Amino acid sequence: MAGLELEPGLELLGPLLVGAEPRLVALALEAVPAGFPSPAADYVEASIDLNVELVPRPSSTFFVRVQGDAMAAAGIRHGDLLVVDRSIAPRPGSTVVVVHGGQLLLRRLEGRSPRWRLVAEDPAIAPLMISGEDPHLLVWGVVLHAIHHLQRSRHQNP
Repeated sequence: MAGLELEPGLELLGPLLVGAEPRLVALALEAVPAGFPSPAADYVEASIDLNVELVPRPSSTFFVRVQGDAMAAAGIRHGDLLVVDRSIAPRPGSTVVVVHGGQLLLRRLEGRSPRWRLVAEDPAIAPLMISGEDPHLLVWGVVLHAIHHLQRSRHQNP
């Protein structure tokens, strides 16, 4: 996006390729218990297309890589891949990517119109107060999913 400076915490990766060949991966039909395991579980597999599962509107969906930990308390960590839909109207509590002062920011939206707050989950970062129609603010998209690795990846610090 020409003319936009990315917050040190975001890397815009681009849109989903519409019409791309589906890549089906195996899906265990049995849910994985997080408590006491069921001894009678059969592990029958089916297939799933993650594009269908995670991207309901491909033409308005973009991927953004997170750099930094300002949203870690919300479960969004450094190296995570965000699935962002630009066609969804934000609501209070939505995690959003906004353009503010020519810079992309990742924040949680709080409040009600005309008095909104953009909140980082790091208490050391002051909320951004917005009132009325701020010509320097544009909600760029709503975060649908944060995909993070449980093993270190090339996008995470050692």
